[in-house]
Amino acid sequence: MAPTLVLALALASLVSFVVVQSLQKKRDTKKHPLPPGPPPLPFVGNVIGIDPDHPWLAYSRWGTEYGEIVYSRLLSQDIVIINSERVAHDLLDRRSQNYSTRPPGLVHLLGFFAHDYSSVFLPYSDKWRLHRRIFHEAFHLEALSSFRPIQMRNAHSLILNLLASPEVYGTHLHTFSTSIIMSIMYDYAIAPVDDPFLALVERSLEIDVKALRPEVAAVVAEFPILKKVPPWFPGASFVRDAIVQRTLVPMIMDMPFEHVKNNMAAGTAAPSVVSDALKRIPVKTQDEGEAAVLEQGIKESSASGYAAASETTTSTLYVFLLAMVLYPEVQTRAQAEIDSVIGETLERLPDWDDRASMPYINAIILETLRWFPVVPLGIAHATVNDDIYEGYYIPKGATVIANARFMARDPDKFPNPTRFIPERYMSKVAVEEPSTQGPDDVSFAFGFGRRICVGRHVADASLFAAVVDILTVFRLERAPGWNVGPDAEGVKWTGGLTTHPVFPCIFTPRHTKERVSQLLKMQC
Repeated sequence: MAPTLVLALALASLVSFVVVQSLQKKRDTKKHPLPPGPPPLPFVGNVIGIDPDHPWLAYSRWGTEYGEIVYSRLLSQDIVIINSERVAHDLLDRRSQNYSTRPPGLVHLLGFFAHDYSSVFLPYSDKWRLHRRIFHEAFHLEALSSFRPIQMRNAHSLILNLLASPEVYGTHLHTFSTSIIMSIMYDYAIAPVDDPFLALVERSLEIDVKALRPEVAAVVAEFPILKKVPPWFPGASFVRDAIVQRTLVPMIMDMPFEHVKNNMAAGTAAPSVVSDALKRIPVKTQDEGEAAVLEQGIKESSASGYAAASETTTSTLYVFLLAMVLYPEVQTRAQAEIDSVIGETLERLPDWDDRASMPYINAIILETLRWFPVVPLGIAHATVNDDIYEGYYIPKGATVIANARFMARDPDKFPNPTRFIPERYMSKVAVEEPSTQGPDDVSFAFGFGRRICVGRHVADASLFAAVVDILTVFRLERAPGWNVGPDAEGVKWTGGLTTHPVFPCIFTPRHTKERVSQLLKMQC
């Protein structure tokens, strides 16, 4: 049979299936209307007009037009978009028992991509609660100080890498982020160049950010036959990526975990999240079956943790660099603050004890998180049961998206929101009409409710280490001929679950390389 005929028959089958599904879908709305939203097209819903790589652009347009809570439909999947922190707190925090699971379509997608272990995407369940408990035991506030030497040591390595080859700064940012979380989780040291494990992680994350999105999940849930499409079929990159991922994931999970277990058996294991968790198992239970469940939970949750932390921290540092390039006056003020603490002649490098004396650096970190949230739509939630909110009907099984990008651009909370203004977080800056939440609250960047990012405090410390060291050593400058305004209009952004800007950046040392190298050797 000719390929064109096969494709035509496949498309006809898909359209017929959508029609049947749409006609069969009936529900009792309890006489309450759905939230306002764009009029859906018959059968396909609101597919048209959404950039599949950057869906937050359309969702934000709808937020401007329809308000704090918007209803849309993708094929037969209900999608509710939350565009304000007020509604997000009301639903995802205060009604968390109904909003803490993940969309069923996304859950089904996990198995196809060998990600049914992932804490981030797991439905609300006993397995997820076990993972969450392991994370809380590892990342409680009292434990954070033990990670600081790792974070600052890797910030110093980042500086050396940028001095040596600034043109591949993106690679260095990713190495920095991944090295920190791998050291914390496994006491695994990433090789300075061409680490084979790092290459596996990068390839796996590249697939994840494209595939594990609610829009993709809705299509696959509607047409499960897509998972059976031959990998050679035109347009079947989705299937080909899943095949690659099913090869990568076992290696990514097993290699660092076995590294820890081998070191423990040899008596050479240094403290790490995994080794500490494994040591606690005999204290908790002598039952072999329960011990196996706990060990598997440690293995799965640790792999979930480093994958999520690596991607988001890297992307946030891209945003920071973009801001410094577009706002040289912010960079100048930040470097003046640093110099006032450590000396203009670089008497030493910054340390953790300096953070309290650097309020403007802290303000830059907050503004970086706000200006362009790198997970612009968060990770989708789903409703367990029907709900009524402010007179609107929210269906059972609806995908619920917290639009962090739109919340970050709330002009009532953040005046002149498209501009990068760290001063908005300084106590001396007057806010004309303060909102009920302080302007320094950017928690929406880390999610809501029971699914809020458990590693947010670790991420904050890693950002400080990188930001303060980069600003101490380098002046970040615009590449000649790169003409982009302060609102970052025209900047290219990667697409997917996470996003970061793609742009040229010049790193000019503020001090001699010899002096920086000397200080770094002294602090090693």
